[in-house]
Formats: sequence, structure tokens, C-alpha cells
Amino acid sequence: METALLLVVVAAVVGGVELLVRRTGGSAPLVLVLVGVVASYLPFVPPVVLDPELVLVGLLPPLLYASALRTSLVDVRSNLRPIALLSVGLVAVTALVVGLVVAALLPVPLAVGIALGAVVAPPDAVAATAVARRVGLPRRVVTVLEGESLLNDATALVLLRTALVAVAGAVSAAEVGARFLLAAGGGVLVGVVVAALAGRLRRRLDDEVLDTTLSFAAPFVAYLPAEEVGASGVLAVVVTGLLLGHRSPVQQAARSRIAERLNWRTVQFLLEGGVFLLIGLQASDVVGGALAGDLGLGRTLLVCGAVLAVVVLVRLAYVAVALPLAGLVGRRAARGSEAEGGAAPDVGGDGRADGPSWRVVAVIGWAGMRGVVTLAAAASLPASTPQREVLVLAALVVVGGTLLLQGTTLPPLVRALALPAPDPGEDALVHAAVLDRTRRAAEQRLEQVRREEDPDDVVDGLRERLRRRGDVAWERLGRGGDHRSPGRAWARLRLEMLDAERAELLAVRDEGRAPDEVLRQVLAELDVEESLLDAAVARDDRAGALRAPVAGSCRHLRDAPAPAEDVVPAGGEGGELGCEGCLALGERRWEHLRQCLACGYVGCCDSSPHQHAQAHARHEHHPVIRSAEPGEAWRWCYVDRELG
Repeated sequence: METALLLVVVAAVVGGVELLVRRTGGSAPLVLVLVGVVASYLPFVPPVVLDPELVLVGLLPPLLYASALRTSLVDVRSNLRPIALLSVGLVAVTALVVGLVVAALLPVPLAVGIALGAVVAPPDAVAATAVARRVGLPRRVVTVLEGESLLNDATALVLLRTALVAVAGAVSAAEVGARFLLAAGGGVLVGVVVAALAGRLRRRLDDEVLDTTLSFAAPFVAYLPAEEVGASGVLAVVVTGLLLGHRSPVQQAARSRIAERLNWRTVQFLLEGGVFLLIGLQASDVVGGALAGDLGLGRTLLVCGAVLAVVVLVRLAYVAVALPLAGLVGRRAARGSEAEGGAAPDVGGDGRADGPSWRVVAVIGWAGMRGVVTLAAAASLPASTPQREVLVLAALVVVGGTLLLQGTTLPPLVRALALPAPDPGEDALVHAAVLDRTRRAAEQRLEQVRREEDPDDVVDGLRERLRRRGDVAWERLGRGGDHRSPGRAWARLRLEMLDAERAELLAVRDEGRAPDEVLRQVLAELDVEESLLDAAVARDDRAGALRAPVAGSCRHLRDAPAPAEDVVPAGGEGGELGCEGCLALGERRWEHLRQCLACGYVGCCDSSPHQHAQAHARHEHHPVIRSAEPGEAWRWCYVDRELG
């Protein structure tokens, strides 16, 4: 009963804190740690002992696997150099410097100090990326932080085990190198094998429940064998998650992917929050154990403060040197005239200049919050370790200190440095272009597989459905998500219709006129359609006016003149700005306006009834149009179907 009650309380506190943070802002990991610290000193809260095996074997694999599933393998591969420098080099340097400082301040061997350095070296994947995504960092910076946080745990745990072996006896450099090679190579190999086996099995599963069961087992199937042979179980889990996430579109059915995403989001949310709460609940026991030692309060605080300062300063210094060498940042971002002239700017993953490179260095250097692995590794220190209580307290201070110091100041730092966040308007533009490309592929496949006996109205209905979906995406680019657009009107009306359908379905259920199993099937169909509409409406609300153009590569876009600041009607300054074709017909039925860059003709978009812009381009052989909506500067080539 006590365990069950504890789980219920943890879930309730995690949910309550998340709800509070969403409404007021702040860092959920930090608030949960503080709540745990306060609760640990309350007399009615029983002491909670965090078993390191439970964390390292029971909690760490699913947490890392859930993060790896949603991390892009393509992005990690393209940023492998800076990720490796941070996840391997920075962990090793931090462990060494912390070891030297601890050996100088405490009566312990250097190997014990390095063991503590390995404990406090790896930033936490949860804390760092949660803050990074909330403050809107450039996507490439987020990718580097995510990749570092996923891979640095393996380096830290190998270093910790090597240091503990060195405490018991001498360890040669050759043995250290062999351990790293076995851990890295073995972990990658086990991860690749498990991902391949899971992928083959997954192709044979057509039930989302069985597929989700396989997904829940995958991190443990990867972790346990790797640890058994002396390889890195952490690395095996990360590789398995990256590969399965990358291959999921071809190995899983759509229903299985939806179920997996939802289930892992729930599991990750509860585990992450629960772990940070448990970190705080250790505070009273850890502090009491350290103060009961023979060092004294002053020296204990000195050691803890020194370790925290070293962890923060070493990361800043290392990042300042390593990231320029890794090519993540350049000397300077291109300024306006240089960028327009073709100079390559420093890119933060969104195709736009990041500003001077020191801004990127400062943000990545400051995003070093520690978390679950640090405390679990500290708890795994053997009881015979010299000054163990002080070392565990130092690890706790590093976790709480980095969450408090860096977690609370990172958002204002990002805002002060004005790093460019992903632009919802630009994302909407790319979204429309991707949908246009997929639509063309679908139309080609339709022509290939249709049969003579297939009804024409069915084929026409499929084409219309494709066209409507593409039109909705393009409408999102106009007037900051205008609620009067056909797509928004369709979504609003369809949601009202779904409400009526669901109410009637419930009436049929209450009257007992249909089997419950049939009614549940109908309700599931309605729920799927409503969830798609809700997602589309939410995406519309997030998308704003386009602020920066996306570079186009086709020759028509390169040869076309740059869009003017203001759109002038073909008739001159005094003319009415509107679709010339619609005005000639005496109508005003356009949705959005487009202007031909060859002759200045203003026509209505493809979402409009007459599609005059497209008709003009086809008739006059003028390939490039621009958006004529306020605040937009994108162009479109009808010939090569390229955005610019």
C-alpha cells in the first residue's frame, strides 16, 4: 500500500507542477526538485532511498529510448562532430579537472576525484532540451544539445567504472582505451543488431498493442545484453531508438506509430517528472550524511561550491574552443548586404543567420543542467569510497545548482542574445511545399494503379481531397492564418458537424439500439477525424506571417527580380489592389493575391474559385509569382515547383 500510495502521490505532484508551469512559465524540473527538497524535511514524509540499480536499469533505458525515438538520425549524423566533441571530449575534460580539484581539497586519491568528475560531467537530456525547446533556440543548436545529452551518459558511466577500478588497483592507459573501445563499439553493435531484429519482427505485427509491447521491451533488450558483455548499455539503447525511430515510417503501420508516440509521451512525462521529484526527496538524507562527517560545514560547502563552479566554467571554456573547431559556428554571421550577395551565414538549423558566433557558444555553454544520471551515478559509488557522503552531496549540489542557476537564466539569456527561433510562418511555407511534393507523388501513383472499372467520381474525389489539403496549407501563409479562409471555415463547420454526430451516437447508445462494440468503432472514427482537425487548427494558430524567405535553387527563381516591398496594381498607384481577373468579371471572390514577377499581373491564388494567378502563368509562360499579402516575401516557380 505504501508503494502504491507513493506512486499515486508522485503522479499527482508531477501533473500538478506541469499544469502550474504551463500557466505561469518556469522550469518544471527545477520546481519538482524544489518540491522534493521541501518535502524531504517534512516529518510526515517517509525517507525515500533511490536505488541506483533502479535508476540505471529501470528508468534510464526507457528515458533515453523515448528521447532517441523523437530525435532525427539525419540531424544527429549531420552534426556528429560537435556532438562527439561535447559528449566525449567535454565529459573527459570535465572529469579530469573536477578530479584534480577534488583531490586538492579532500584527502582522497585522484581516481576518486575523477569518479566524482564522471558523475557530474554529463548534462541531462531532459532538463537541457526542455528549456531549449521552450525558449525557441535554433533547431541546429537543439539538435546538438539533444545529441550530446543522449550520448554523454555512455562516456560518463564508462569513465566512472574505470575510475572505480583504479581506486581498487592500478589501471594502465591501454586498459582505459580498451574499455572505451569495447563500450563504444560493443554498444553500437548491440544497438544495430537489436534494431534490426526488432524491425524484422515489427514488419510482421499488424496490431498496435503488440507493436507497442515490442517498443516497451526494446530499450531493455538493448541495455541488458550490452551491459552483460561489458559494452555500453546506454549507447545500445540510444542507437536502437535512433534507428527504430528513423525506420518507423516503413516498419510500422500508421495506427502503431500514433499509439507509440502517445504511449511514450505519457511514459516519458511521468518518468522524467518522477525522477526529478525523487532527486529532491534525497536532500535531507544526503545533507545529513555529509554534515555528520569529520570535514566540517565550511570545508564541505567549499568542496561543493568548487565542484559546481568547475562544472560550469569548464563547459563554457571548452565550448568556446571546441565548437568553432567543429564548424558549428563561424567567425561571424553574414550581415544584410553580404547575405543578399550570396555569402554563407552562420546557420542555426533554420536557414537564417544566428548572429555572431559567440552568441551560439554562450547559449550552448550555459545549457549544462544536470539531472537523473548524475544522482544515480553518485548513489552507485561504493560504500567504501573515501568521503562518499561529501561526494554524493556535491553531486546533489551540482544538480540543484545548475537547474537553479542555468535553468532559470537560460531563457532570458536567449532573449537577450536575440538568437533566431524557428519561424512558424517559414515552417508553414515549408509545410506547404512538402505537401505539394507529396501530392504530386500521390497523383502519379493514382494514375499508375487506377483501373478502367474504377468510377470516375471516385478518382475525381481523391484528386479533390488532395487539392483541398494542399490549398489549406497554402492558405495558412496568408494574412497570418485568417479565420475567413476556406480551410478554416471548413474545419470550423466540420467540427460542429462532428459534435452533432457524437451527440446522436450517444443518444443511440443510451437508447440501447446498437451493440456497444459497433458504437465504439464509430466513435473511434469520429475521434480520429476530430484529432486531425484539432491539430490543423492548432498549427494555424501557431503560424504567423512569414518574416524571411527560403532560398530557392531553380534558375527561374534565381533569374526573377527580387519581390518589391509593396505590391503596386498593374494600373498604377491609384488602382485598386485586387485580382485583376476577378475585378474584370465584376467579382471579389479571391482568397489571397499573387503577383507575377515578369509583368506585375495580380491574380488570385489556387484556393480561389478562378485561380487567375495560375491561369496567367500557364497562358503567358511567366514562371514566377510572389505573394502579394502584407508581410510576406516568398516566391513560387510554377515550372519547377520550387519555393523561394
